[in-house]
Amino acid sequence: MDVLVGYATAHGSTRGVAERLAAALGRAGLKADVRPLETVDDADAYGAFVLGSAVHNQNWLDPAKAFLRDNGDLLGSRPVWIFSVGMPGALRGPWKRMAPIEAPVIVRSLPAGPVYRSHRLFSGVILPSHLPLGGRIRFHLLGGRFGDHRDWDAIDAWASEIAAELLRA
Repeated sequence: MDVLVGYATAHGSTRGVAERLAAALGRAGLKADVRPLETVDDADAYGAFVLGSAVHNQNWLDPAKAFLRDNGDLLGSRPVWIFSVGMPGALRGPWKRMAPIEAPVIVRSLPAGPVYRSHRLFSGVILPSHLPLGGRIRFHLLGGRFGDHRDWDAIDAWASEIAAELLRA
C-alpha cells in the first residue's frame, strides 16, 4: 500500500517528523512518500494518509487545512492519521501541565470531513530566530526552553502502530 506522509512546515521541524515517520513505515514494508501538502496533486494515488502540520496559535498551517478541505471526500474513504508539531516539550511548570489540553483544540479547529484514526501532538524545534523580539521575551517569561524537543522514540512508536494497523488490513 502506498502511504502519503504529507506535511506543512514553517521552519522545517515538521518535515523532520514526517521524514522519520515515513522511514519507519518503510522499514515495516510499506511504501511511504514524504511530500509538502501544497505540492500534492495526485492524492488519489495513495491508499492511506499520515498528515501533519506545524501548529501556530493552536491551528494547523493554511496549506495543511486546505489539503483537508480540498480532499475531504477522498480522505473520508481511506485510513487517515494526523499529527501536529508544536512546543509542549519546550514549556515548563504549569504551562507544561496545560499542554495536553491543546491537542483536542487543534483537532476541533480542522475542517470537518474525514474521521482520523488517531492524532498525536509532538514537540518540535523552537529557536530564537523563529520568534520576533516580543515573542522571544514572552516565551522566556513563560519559562520556555529553546532547542530541539522532538521525541524520536515517541514518533517511531506511533509509526509502528500505524504500520501494524495497515499491514493487518
